[in-house]
Amino acid sequence: MYNRIKAVEYAKKWAFKYNPSFYDFSKLGGDCTNFISQCLFAGGIKMNFSTNGWYYKSLNDRAPAWTGVNEFWNFGVNNDQSNDFVGGFTLIPCSQNELEAGDVIQLYNGVKYYHTLLVTGVDGRITVSAHDNDSFNVPLVAYKYKSLRCARVMDKMV
Repeated sequence: MYNRIKAVEYAKKWAFKYNPSFYDFSKLGGDCTNFISQCLFAGGIKMNFSTNGWYYKSLNDRAPAWTGVNEFWNFGVNNDQSNDFVGGFTLIPCSQNELEAGDVIQLYNGVKYYHTLLVTGVDGRITVSAHDNDSFNVPLVAYKYKSLRCARVMDKMV
């Protein structure tokens, strides 16, 4: 079962440094989705080793959904409860008002979705954490974006 508290605790521990168990993608287009995947994994989400899954073994052996902004989203919204259980998570698109700590937000710059954030707080305002512009518990309003998409993170269950 997804433990949102553990996901947020992981974000707090690693927001300003990089876990040596995972490659740092900062110089290869960005580390934001890699970091959010690590947070979900720390929260108990099991890797999905299927062909179009969500997993990380090494720099050269990982699913595109582990590190790619759109691939992460597409995996999550398409990994619904009707599929056979093979691990991973389901993303349930929602409004900002429905978000809880441990959920995700992706930012759109007018051309593409470019940044993945972990929601780390919702008390009166949404706060988020991320890599690339390394941050923990920063107000969402501090980011510049044209629009965003929000999703509830759910364990992929049978």
